[in-house]
Amino acid sequence: MSELITADLVDLDLSATTKDAAARSLAERMAAAHRVTDLDGFLADVAAREAQMPTGLDGGIGIPHCRSEHVIAPTLAFGRSAAGIDFGAADGPADLIFLIAAPAGADDDHLTILSGLARRLMDPEFTAALRAGTEPAAVAALIRGEEPAAPASEEEPERGSEQSEPEPVAGAEAAEPAAVAPFRIVAVTSCPTGIAHTYMAAESLTAAGRDQGVEITVETQGSAGFTKLEAAVIAAADAVIWAHDVEVREKGRFRGKPLVDVGVKAGINRPAELIAEARRKAERGEVAAVAEGDGATDSGDGPGAAHVRFGVRLRTYLMSGVSYMVPFVAAGGLLIALSFAIGGYGTASAASVADHFVWGEADSWAALLNQIGSAAFGFLVPVLAGYIAYGMADRPALVPGFVGGAIALTVNAGFLGGLVAGLLAGAVVMAIQRVPVHATLRGIMPVLVIPLIASAVVGFLMFIVVGKPIASLQNALTDWLNGLSGSNAVILGVVLGLMMCFDMGGPLNKVAYAFAVGGLADPTPGSLKVMAAVMAAGMVPPLAMALATTVRRKLFTKTERENGRAAWVLGASFITEGAIPFAAADPLRVIPSVMAGGAVTGALSMAFGATLRAPHGGVFVVPLIGEPFFYLLAVAAGTLVAAALVVLLKGARRTASAPAGDPAASGDSRVAVIA
Repeated sequence: MSELITADLVDLDLSATTKDAAARSLAERMAAAHRVTDLDGFLADVAAREAQMPTGLDGGIGIPHCRSEHVIAPTLAFGRSAAGIDFGAADGPADLIFLIAAPAGADDDHLTILSGLARRLMDPEFTAALRAGTEPAAVAALIRGEEPAAPASEEEPERGSEQSEPEPVAGAEAAEPAAVAPFRIVAVTSCPTGIAHTYMAAESLTAAGRDQGVEITVETQGSAGFTKLEAAVIAAADAVIWAHDVEVREKGRFRGKPLVDVGVKAGINRPAELIAEARRKAERGEVAAVAEGDGATDSGDGPGAAHVRFGVRLRTYLMSGVSYMVPFVAAGGLLIALSFAIGGYGTASAASVADHFVWGEADSWAALLNQIGSAAFGFLVPVLAGYIAYGMADRPALVPGFVGGAIALTVNAGFLGGLVAGLLAGAVVMAIQRVPVHATLRGIMPVLVIPLIASAVVGFLMFIVVGKPIASLQNALTDWLNGLSGSNAVILGVVLGLMMCFDMGGPLNKVAYAFAVGGLADPTPGSLKVMAAVMAAGMVPPLAMALATTVRRKLFTKTERENGRAAWVLGASFITEGAIPFAAADPLRVIPSVMAGGAVTGALSMAFGATLRAPHGGVFVVPLIGEPFFYLLAVAAGTLVAAALVVLLKGARRTASAPAGDPAASGDSRVAVIA
């Protein structure tokens, strides 16, 4: 197993002043060490992870990190900044920056090392030693755990002796302190990537519990593995803490316990407060009603927080279904598109290849590809419904979700029916899970009772109650799309373009994309126009940023100019996320600009009547586009509009921020631009 960090991956005089520049500087060391294959691709993954949640931590620590297919082996680069770099921590800039790179399929041994490092970052002696280090090789050895951070072996007994006295305080009401059992808490920590925050929160909670004489056992649901807490440990616990930014797995285990439900950063930054809150809830006898799939990250307190959490949960449920559906879209749609390229559109009506297949005929191969792709497309609605339900109520909801999605197809309720079926299945399962049952029945509830009852209820609702109205709505929507012309089509193109470019791969983008690919399951002239408008608009953000960095290089940093070169390919391939690094660095100028460009492209695509039968591919599926010249013209027009607006807004900001006589105002390339 290769070393996680070596001396050439340590920069004790990191000169970068922004988090993007710091990530690039450290990533360049990884690339030079042949740990990263595609620098720009890796940095795009880092920026996408940073956009989910800032990676700055209290105590002057920044931990940008991600999983990426461009990483060969789990790697850590370390930089120390004298001035400090803002990574979004509440207490100010970070001077210790760790860039953590994990391969998409990293092995457990390496990930265990990364999780161990994350825990050590919560040790003040370790961070103090990093700040005092003078030799890269020694600092690398310290991070690898080959050198002690401080003479901890002498201090550890003192910590133990200090713990022995406060324990009676936790139960001071008892007459015999020695006989008082410690307050027991079980905790779960998790984060989107599962590399750093998960384990840092676990270590922070454990240390705070040790200081307070509280016994804490933590289950880390991270990338180094998922070992469930023993049932006896949970049963003996007095309270539960969830510090998580993704759904806690198998929540039903914690039912009937006082619960503190917060984000993972709260577990890192204020563990003592969480422990105190858990004790207060236990003293008051508060018991959380936890179902298998219930609950979500508590993102805030105070009035309106419950409403915010519901909105976040609903978005998470829908995105869960869409994310599982997309691979079926990609595989099925591209196979169908390839079949049309080989055999023409008449391939869709060919006889079954199971009955007639000639090895030497291109039409037979085209029919084969079409029928395989159609089989994959047949799963779109059931998979969407099944995994929406799964996101709501875990595995017991899969069966009723898939059944509801299949019924949606049977009654011609289509994509909308799948959405409703998934939400119904999840809600029904969550309701069943709240019903108290005898202990002898709990073992068969998830595998027999819940799927049986929920499937029957969802089937009844879809067949008898909501299926036909949704089918009517779906038919009306289809007729409306087919009848779109003139200003109505243009308005729809504008809306779709705005949605595709607002969050560039986020929820609104995915909703627009899912709406488009849902129409490909039963293509009509209207749905093919929608698909064309959606893909055209989605190509605009990265292409616009690539063009802007080419025509006005002085307005962009060196890092952004390098990202701009990669954005040409990403935009041409319909990978909207290629513009995320630019939007993250300057959202107030980039996002409105690309939205305007996307709206222009969507409107022109609809006005020109361009159609598309492939769900992905960008310029590489031009042969499958109806009116290809006008389609590419629409993309070019939107790209020009977005690039021009970005250049205009950035140029205006640069001129306004430069005082009279400042060389920045005259375009001196040696002056840094503050975005």
